[in-house]
Amino acid sequence: MADDHGRREKADAGNERRVFLAMLLTGSFMVAEAIGGIVSGSLALLADAGHMLTDAASLALAWAAFRIARRPHDARRTYGYHRFQVLAAFVNGVALIAIVGWIAIEAVRRLLEPVKVLGGLMLTIAVLGLLVNVAAFAILHGGDRENLNLQGAALHVLGDLLGSIAAIVAALVILWTAWMPIDPLLSILVALLILRSAWFVVRRSAHILLEGTPDWLDIEELRAELTAAVPEVQDVHHVHAWMLTSERPLMTLHAGVREGANQHEVLLAIGRFLEHRFGIGHATIQLEPSGCPDDALRGAP
Repeated sequence: MADDHGRREKADAGNERRVFLAMLLTGSFMVAEAIGGIVSGSLALLADAGHMLTDAASLALAWAAFRIARRPHDARRTYGYHRFQVLAAFVNGVALIAIVGWIAIEAVRRLLEPVKVLGGLMLTIAVLGLLVNVAAFAILHGGDRENLNLQGAALHVLGDLLGSIAAIVAALVILWTAWMPIDPLLSILVALLILRSAWFVVRRSAHILLEGTPDWLDIEELRAELTAAVPEVQDVHHVHAWMLTSERPLMTLHAGVREGANQHEVLLAIGRFLEHRFGIGHATIQLEPSGCPDDALRGAP
């Protein structure tokens, strides 16, 4: 467990560095893209610049979450500050959904009232934006893919990357055909792609914040396998499983054990089983050699 804790801390430190570098890249280019969008009249560039602005803020939030998560636990927060990463991921996902709404509304307005776009300037800035976004996404993609905070940050950058590709395509179409509706139409397409990913992050982070059972864990399967693996265990009940973060599952359970069983050995066997079979390294286990006291208390007058 100590080795696992050390690996997680090392992974989080690497993730933190990656998010910080991506934040610097995204923030530095956002200003240039916003100016280019205003001068060229391109909604695709303005939408992508607005997205990059929120991305810079979101990456800053993700970076702050990694730093805050390093704080030690205290009397008020006995699990520490790890859950702040999940909260940051949730906020980032909600922000992405809000961006999608803004892009959709602006795109409809542009379709109803077309605006002339300077295709050459738009193409130059979009290509530069694509290079920046590819570099930022490569930095984040090389990190821990199970970390929900990093996933939320990477999805923001991926949305920018898709936005840059859409802007390049729109600019080429405008230069070749002068057909202006391509700009808002491709913006809507990118918005829909972003929405799908954003919903995934919001749904998964909300599930963790609501203390939901890990997706990969089947409670009934765990009960059956545990009683088979540890013969002294007669039944398993009052099982509660949740996640501190996407990589830190937690569990409490009651185990009815046979009379005369060595409770210390049973406790160790259950702990080893949970860690090796289900990857749960932190579990609170209550052994019950003579019935569940909770049931007795509930039945008491």
